[in-house]
Amino acid sequence: MTAPSESLNLIAYAPAPTRNDSRSLAIVHGLERTFPGLRLEWTISDAGQLVPLPRRDEWVAKGRRDGPGIPLVCDGGNASSRVTLSGWERPAGSSPGSLGLFEVHAEMPWNATGIAAAAAVLEAIGDCASAFWGHVNPEGIAVAVAEQFRHPGDDPHLPPKGLPSLKLPWELPAPELPHYLAWLNYWSAAAARAIGFPDPARDGDLLTRARRTASGGWVVRLTDAPLDLDDPAHLDTLKRAYERFPEIGGRAAP
Repeated sequence: MTAPSESLNLIAYAPAPTRNDSRSLAIVHGLERTFPGLRLEWTISDAGQLVPLPRRDEWVAKGRRDGPGIPLVCDGGNASSRVTLSGWERPAGSSPGSLGLFEVHAEMPWNATGIAAAAAVLEAIGDCASAFWGHVNPEGIAVAVAEQFRHPGDDPHLPPKGLPSLKLPWELPAPELPHYLAWLNYWSAAAARAIGFPDPARDGDLLTRARRTASGGWVVRLTDAPLDLDDPAHLDTLKRAYERFPEIGGRAAP
């Protein structure tokens, strides 16, 4: 069972960032707006020390030292309950359709506040970033997801727990195709069209745990509690969702 000390990890994939990209500040403000009491007014030094940011917005607007994106910002709380946010350019060579992307990462605590806020945070970051798709998963799920990707020479490829094999992200033809499924899923309007969601005849159960975003996309929750692959009901729900959306992970027949 997923340990309660783990974090909740958010990743969103959006069109490539540019210098002075207004989305960076919008994303910071969106996270603060949707996570109760949060102020991202600190960063972390190379030595691992908290550093205050008295002119945070100006600092974020300058971008990262290594290029466009969001330099790491966080709150000043304890490490065990800290919220962090950063974002960078994902190279075209490792992205679907050979298009560079803006990859946004946030980490939230695994506690009642983080779990309750996760869907609203994902919606805000997804819409503010103009993301193609995104997700929130418990930290420990990342290992299982990594083992779902089929690499050259993997013959046979046997992902854990009977989950399906997935194509590597750069093998997908378009950036709006999600790489995999998660506990919380952000699908832009383009991503929803690409995977055929929603279909009222087939998605009745998912629609009870879905909500439309202001940009016309969707946030879809697979399970009420954070996804636990050791819970047979959660695993069954995940497998059924993969069966419903073969386009996810590039599994649909050409």
